Amino acid sequence: MPTYIRLTDYKSSEEKEKGFFDPKNRYEAKQEDFEKIPGSPIAYWVSDKFANSFIKSESIENYVEIIGSHNKTANNEKYVRFIWEVQKINVLNRWVLYAKGGEYRKWFGNLDFVVDWSEEAREFYENNPTSNLINKKYWFKEGITYTDLTTKGFNCRYIDSNTISDMSGPAIYTNNRGNRNFIMALLNSYFSNEIFKLLNPTFHIKINDVKRLPIIFPKDESTKQKIDELTQQNIDISKEEWDSRETSWDFAQNEILRILNDEFLILNEDKPTLETVYKRYCEYWEEKFFILHKNEEELNRLFIEIYELQDELTPNVDLKDITILKNEAKIVDGELEFQSDEIIKQFISYGVGVMFGRYSLDHEGLHIANMDESVEEVNSKFNIQNSTFEIDEDNIIPVLEDEYFDDDIVNRFTQFVKVVFGKEHLRENLEFIEDALGMSVRKYFIKGFYEDHIKRYKKRPIYWMVSSPKKSFMSLFYMHRYKSDIFAKIQNDYLREYITKLESSKELAQREANDSTNSPAQRKKANKVVENINKKLDEIIKFDREVLTSFAQNRVEIDLDDGVKVNYCKFKEILYPIKGLCKK
Repeated sequence: MPTYIRLTDYKSSEEKEKGFFDPKNRYEAKQEDFEKIPGSPIAYWVSDKFANSFIKSESIENYVEIIGSHNKTANNEKYVRFIWEVQKINVLNRWVLYAKGGEYRKWFGNLDFVVDWSEEAREFYENNPTSNLINKKYWFKEGITYTDLTTKGFNCRYIDSNTISDMSGPAIYTNNRGNRNFIMALLNSYFSNEIFKLLNPTFHIKINDVKRLPIIFPKDESTKQKIDELTQQNIDISKEEWDSRETSWDFAQNEILRILNDEFLILNEDKPTLETVYKRYCEYWEEKFFILHKNEEELNRLFIEIYELQDELTPNVDLKDITILKNEAKIVDGELEFQSDEIIKQFISYGVGVMFGRYSLDHEGLHIANMDESVEEVNSKFNIQNSTFEIDEDNIIPVLEDEYFDDDIVNRFTQFVKVVFGKEHLRENLEFIEDALGMSVRKYFIKGFYEDHIKRYKKRPIYWMVSSPKKSFMSLFYMHRYKSDIFAKIQNDYLREYITKLESSKELAQREANDSTNSPAQRKKANKVVENINKKLDEIIKFDREVLTSFAQNRVEIDLDDGVKVNYCKFKEILYPIKGLCKK
């Protein structure tokens, strides 16, 4: 009988050498044992019980349709967008949700993209030799999608009937929800993960690997029903978590606001502090996290029993393998530890969205998300006569080191916090925010907010930052409210006004520096202020004359459907640089 030595779990040559002499790495196997497994892989390390799973089961292919030819655009730059790039009115019309695989995530999510589904685009997919149009019977069909390339193990997610699947996010279809949930639970189980290691030891799970998965339905109908219920609960929790972020198509409102409205204000009680709501946020999502963890372990246990592998596998799931709250929490010493900075940054991001009118405190979901819609028209559409929080009228919010304008971003955000939580605890709430950030609110808006925004929106930001080269002048505007005169307004109403205000501040500081009645320390400090203002003036006056003026005069129209990359790069000389976005 041949003897095999398994060293694949060792990384270094030194470890492999030690492992070579370890008896536990030696296996004996017969050639006929390999034939029990479809494809006859040389899986010498697999026990008889595990290999027999294939003999006493059916192939999953008997219960599902797995597409062998998925959609392929052959030009994602032209035909694929993030969902937030295009106009709301065109989503689920010209643009449809597009499952493209993505990071390791189970049950629901990774729905960041839309694909052009216009007649012209579909004609291209169908007739271009390097693209492919998915078969019409699979258009907008409820099913399961998975990530075909993964280093962490097989992971699949539910997709609804608004979604098209891409070649990197293949789809599996079943005839009914009961079978779909059972098969999804099986695919996400520890058992299946071990099977896929047998069938394909690479990181790329192919369609044929999925088709060869052995499936056994439980004899007891109550077991199948329990699997269905646990799976549906996992889908619901994962969807709720996915939709809690503003980059989701089904985002309704920030979680801090939701919990405030649903659990506190619904009783018409006095408004709590932000810290109180934050603690409730942590309690709420910790409970959801551990329900999901418990469910996954229970599903593993049920499948281990179904396949009679109690001596081979354990149902345990590492907390790090639970795929919700990856941004908001970390596992530290076996405990779920929430990241207050990220949760507060999400709250701030939502607040900026309310300032610009992307969101409204008067209803859930998107507010202004189409071009050429006035604030008045949108408010009328939602039957809002007196807004709880006024939208910035000119779609321009300055982001400066000091308070020079009434609509300064720190002033606007402070007002937002006051409106949401009331004025009674305003100071306490702002201190809580700054403690979470580890810096002042102003410093965060100057130094951190826009980089976070770029990261949150995957280098396709929806708020654009006009910025001088050394960032002495910065102002934000919302791209869905873009008008071709925006740069002229920024120049005339903000940049040049800022220059005038700086020159006034310089004059005051110069007087203080020249005043012999002041102490040497006071005069030295005033001279430093003058020096600093001069540096700012030199930079922004040059920026105004040599760069911004041409954009203010040459009014450029944009089409949101062209995507952020095309549109942002039209103005790259005056916008905050995003690494790798625009060609030099």
